[in-house]
Amino acid sequence: MKVVIIDDHPLVRKGLKSILSLDESMEILGEASKSNEAVALLISKKPDLALVDLRLGNGSGLDLITEAKRQGITCKFVVLTSSTDELDFKHAKEIGVDGYILKEALPEELIHALQIIRRGRKYYDPGVYDFVMNSRESHQDDGQIEQLTPKEKEVLLELGKGLSNKEIAKRLYITEYTVKKHVSQVLAKLGLADRTQAALYANVKGLVRYVVS
Repeated sequence: MKVVIIDDHPLVRKGLKSILSLDESMEILGEASKSNEAVALLISKKPDLALVDLRLGNGSGLDLITEAKRQGITCKFVVLTSSTDELDFKHAKEIGVDGYILKEALPEELIHALQIIRRGRKYYDPGVYDFVMNSRESHQDDGQIEQLTPKEKEVLLELGKGLSNKEIAKRLYITEYTVKKHVSQVLAKLGLADRTQAALYANVKGLVRYVVS
């Protein structure tokens, strides 16, 4: 996977290059520190994925992504941030970023996230769970998981892995229609707004275990 790094801190860019070098399938095509440089880089290098800092000096990584998409750039965009601001996360989701990762993530977590995104799925750092869920009027209780049927728990687990309804249906040997019904029940019983929150919930509650190769 061909990657570019867009961050205004030289040390961060160097650190990211070192981390990504641990995965032989990743190729760093270039880096940029400012929005105008970044757009030119994206146009010239045509990467598969761009790692973009949420804050670019006086600019915004989200504005950069919006402008890049307006210009027809079709690579995957992953936001890297130290922010735990709910509005930042919601804005990132609204403009269709493929990943949202906190800078406190461990190297193996970052590589794992990019592996998921490379396979066409979205990845939102479980660390955003608290400020997303705290925006709701009520908090979820661990006992609510016990309200789920065994099959609903299986569906929740697969949601936590970022699988689509079609992929879940294939893995659990049930129809897509049945998966949709189970997803609706999971959301209703846990008081969650959408499958993104369900995925975050599954990860934060420790239901999902990954092996990073």
